[in-house]
Parts: sequence; C-alpha cells; structure tokens
Amino acid sequence: MNANTKKLHDLGQSLWIDNITRDMLIDGTLARYIAEYSITGLTSNPTIFEKAIGGGTAYDAQIGELARSGRSGEDMFFALAMQDLARAADLFRPVHEATGGVDGWVSLEVSPLLVDDTRGTIAVAAQLHDQAGRPNVFIKIPGTPAGVDAIEASIFAGVPINVTLLFSREQYLAVAEAYMRGIERRIAKGLDPKVESVASIFVSRWDPAVKDKVGPDAQNKLGIAIAQRAYKSYRELLGSARMQKLVAAGAHPQRLLWASTGTKDPAAPDTLYVEALAAPDTIDTIPDKTLQAFADHGRVGAPMSVDGGDCEAVIADIEHQGVDVAEVAARLQKEGGEAFAKSWSALLSGLRDKTAQLAGARAA
Repeated sequence: MNANTKKLHDLGQSLWIDNITRDMLIDGTLARYIAEYSITGLTSNPTIFEKAIGGGTAYDAQIGELARSGRSGEDMFFALAMQDLARAADLFRPVHEATGGVDGWVSLEVSPLLVDDTRGTIAVAAQLHDQAGRPNVFIKIPGTPAGVDAIEASIFAGVPINVTLLFSREQYLAVAEAYMRGIERRIAKGLDPKVESVASIFVSRWDPAVKDKVGPDAQNKLGIAIAQRAYKSYRELLGSARMQKLVAAGAHPQRLLWASTGTKDPAAPDTLYVEALAAPDTIDTIPDKTLQAFADHGRVGAPMSVDGGDCEAVIADIEHQGVDVAEVAARLQKEGGEAFAKSWSALLSGLRDKTAQLAGARAA
C-alpha cells in the first residue's frame, strides 16, 4: 500500500477516484487503486462518461445490443453507465459494509438538463436509485436553488444523495440544511434516519476564475481559503445540538467532499490541493493524474484547521483587490451546470453517431 495515500487514510480522510471507464474496470486499474492507493469510492459526471464512451471501442458491443432492442438517447446512456457503476460498486462493497455504509460509494448524476427542474430531479433520482440495484450508489443532484428542494425530498424518500456543484460555504450550508430537514422528516414519520449523503465542494476552479484579477501573492490561494471556510462551518455543524440529536436517533452526518482537486495552473505544485485539503471526516475525490502525483511525491502535514486558519484574511485580501466572492461562487455554479449540460449533449450526440456507425458496419 502506498505510504502517502495511506497517511491520508490514517488521518481520517477517504480518497475516491474521480473517474470511471470500462477499460479501467476490465484491465484491473480500479482494483489496483483500491489495493495500492487506499481508494474507497468513485465519482463520475457527464464529462467523464463523455470521454469514456467516446474514447474507444469498449462500449461498442453493448451499444449495438441496446440499439437493436430499441433503446437510444438518455435511456441508452444510463444502461451503459449502470453496468460500469454496478461493477465498481461491487468492488467497493466490502468497504461499504465494513464502514456501516459510510464509505465505499460510487456516484451517478441525474441529467444536467434537469438543473432547474425540482420535480423532474426528484422523480429521476428515485428512478435511477431503483435502477442501480446496489446499496452503495449515490445519485448526484446539483446544489442549485432548484436542487436544494430536490435534495430534501430525495433524502426524505430514502435516496442517498451526492450533492454536486457547490462552490461556497453558503451553498454548502443550504444543502446541509436540506439534508437535515429530510432526515428530521423521516424521524417524525418513524422511518430509518440512516440515509447517506455527501456535499461536494469544487475547489480548484476558483483560482483560474480570479487569476487575472489578483496579484502574484494571491495566486492559487482562494480555492483553499474557500474550502477552509466551509470546513470550519462543517465542523461546527457536526458538533451542533441539532446534528447530535440526529446522530442519537441513528443518522449518519452528511460528509464534506472535496471535488475538483487537480491543479489547473501548470506553475503550481501538482499536489497543491490534495495536500492543503487533508482533513479528518472528509473525502477527497481525485483525478488519476493527481493521484499518481500524490502517491509519488505528495506530503501530508498538519490537518486542516477546524477554525478556518487564515481563510478570512485571504478572502478579505482578495475581495479588497476587487473580487466579489459571492458573485464568483454563483457564476461558477452556473458555468459548472452549463459545462455538464454541454458534455451531456456531446455524449448523446456521440451515442447517436456510434449507433449509426455500428449499424453501417453490420450492413456492410
């Protein structure tokens, strides 16, 4: 087992891989990550699946079978994705069972086209959860204003949720509130309060968003400061009387997850965010390239401070330079949703092209 990734694991942080392809399932890459790098979960999104399905021939046989049975579009995609995620979920099942359902999860996102559709999101989340047929599959719902209500309703319905596209403390607290309301409603109805959830804060996208607005001394600092601010609120929430009451009733707290932890600035260390975000009771979902870099030369120092460290000073300095942090958070969430919708459209277009190509090859 790699010493560097084991240190994070021993610190109390879960490492999840931010990728899935059929090839990495077939060739044993994911199994090796579990055995060698302490990987205990997996996340996916439309961009990841767009690259996976369009990047080779691993899905061709199933695409042909689905097309011949009359399936297409989103229905075809979810059938492809479910096969991969079920296989990955089975690899993580021992971790899931050993941790009482806290760890060992894989994630599947609802259609990004539902970003402003609360009712549609609730319905599709329940449908995908049933379709998954595995206890350790999270359904991803964006933490947008429409998503907040869908998160509460889905938690109340017993659907485990990975809240995605969070960029600030305020956005995080809104979905944490939705999670707790959902659990409280279950308790009031006499239902099992143990419905797992994670809240995913995207970190590295902050710094490119303000790169041209701040001086050299402030480069690549805002994303970490935003994460520190959110972590402080997370620790306060974990210790609150309200959360302790839910825990006493049998609930597990919603866990904080760091997403987008690959370094985007080539001038910055490639392990910058992973090292800075080392914190107990959190998850870091990490791209393959960053995982390999951290395993090779990453360092684990003192864990993230529960009081936020110098985050408020860093944020105040950047705001003094003319950055409206609240505006950037809202814009990043909107742009993130638009990027996933673009990948979704490209994914469905690629499936149509691949179906036509395979049909033409059979006809020839």
